[in-house]
This record gives sequence, C-alpha cells and structure tokens, in this order.
Amino acid sequence: MNSDFIPRPDAAYDNFFRNLTDYVLDHNKRWGHIPEGDATGLELDFADWHEAYSRTLVPHVPQLTAEKNRVRTETERALRAFINRFLRWPPVTDLDRDKMGVRNPDRIRTPHIEVTETVEFEVSLRNIREVLVSFWIKGERHKAKPAGYDGAVIVWDVLDAPPTDINQLTLHTMASRTPHALIFSESQRGQTVYIAATWQNERGLIGNWSEIQSAVIP
Repeated sequence: MNSDFIPRPDAAYDNFFRNLTDYVLDHNKRWGHIPEGDATGLELDFADWHEAYSRTLVPHVPQLTAEKNRVRTETERALRAFINRFLRWPPVTDLDRDKMGVRNPDRIRTPHIEVTETVEFEVSLRNIREVLVSFWIKGERHKAKPAGYDGAVIVWDVLDAPPTDINQLTLHTMASRTPHALIFSESQRGQTVYIAATWQNERGLIGNWSEIQSAVIP
C-alpha cells in the first residue's frame, strides 16, 4: 500500500492542497518562520493547480487534461519542497500537521532523511498497448525497492520528440512493486513513450532522476 500522505486522486489532492494552503496562511503569523514570499508562492501554486483542475470538471478537449497533469506534476513537487522546508519542524506542531494532513515524524517507521539511492530501470513490451518498467537500486543485482521506501515514482508521456527536461513528462504514478505496467490506448500504438524514475522514501522525499528512456508502444 502506498503510504504517501499526498492523495493520488485529483479531487482529493485539490482538497488537501486547499486545506494546507489555507492553514498555512491562517497560522503563519503565529509560527513566524515562513517568509512572506514563500507563503505567497504556495498560494499561487494552489491557484495555478485549481484553475487547471477546474477546467477538466466540465466537457473539455484532451489538451486541458494534459495541461492539468503537467500543472499537477509541477505543483506537487513545489508542495513537497515547501512541506519539507517549512512544515516538518518546530514551531509547527504535531497538531498543526494533523490538521494539515501532513504525516508526523513519530509515524515514520524508518529514519530516512534523504534519498541517496538511484533508480535503474529497463523497459520491455509484454502485450499490446502495454509497456513494462522493471526497476531496481542502481548497483544491486536484486530488483527491489530500498527497504522501507514507498517505491519508485515513474513519470512518462507520449511525445512527438524527445523531451529535454523531466518536467515535460506530465503523467506519474507510484510503483511499489516491479515490474510496473503502463497501459496505453489503441490510438497511441506506434507512438513513442518517454519514461524516467526516481525513488521516494517514507518522508515523501525523492532522489535524483534517472536518465530518460523510451519505447515504441506496441
């Protein structure tokens, strides 16, 4: 089971992000340690996400879904960085974190404070419209995640040209077991999917991204 405290469904992510942002803005004067620019940046990130998400709640073109996925990837990374920088430690209390939905330190089973391992992975084709991603710790012979980690964050996208930046890969998932299957539509057969991965530990921290690999969707 994925122990990540940030919800995967978009609707739940929207509620989580809104609640955390409102709580930070309401309580930052009491805490006093978050610079105004960073608090404003959090508010703007939520506004960007909510606008992109709201456009997909009514009949819409596929490009709006792709944009929503891109914005989610960017804002979630910014949100994790904000939490890890400002909300993990005093003056923020355990009760504050409970009310924001952020996991408290005493719930962490292992003392991972940074992600030092690197993902290695290979892609293979098993069935029509399916690409397998098999991953392991770089330098290890066994194909398993680091002990106590949530798993591998896999990002991917079907693009006309090779991406120059990880942020161009707008779809993402948490894979707790290897191999992980990516499933595509019939219309995507013959197109190229680009994939990258990183480890995520129980604190929600991620490591360095792998090289981007590609495969032609069967």
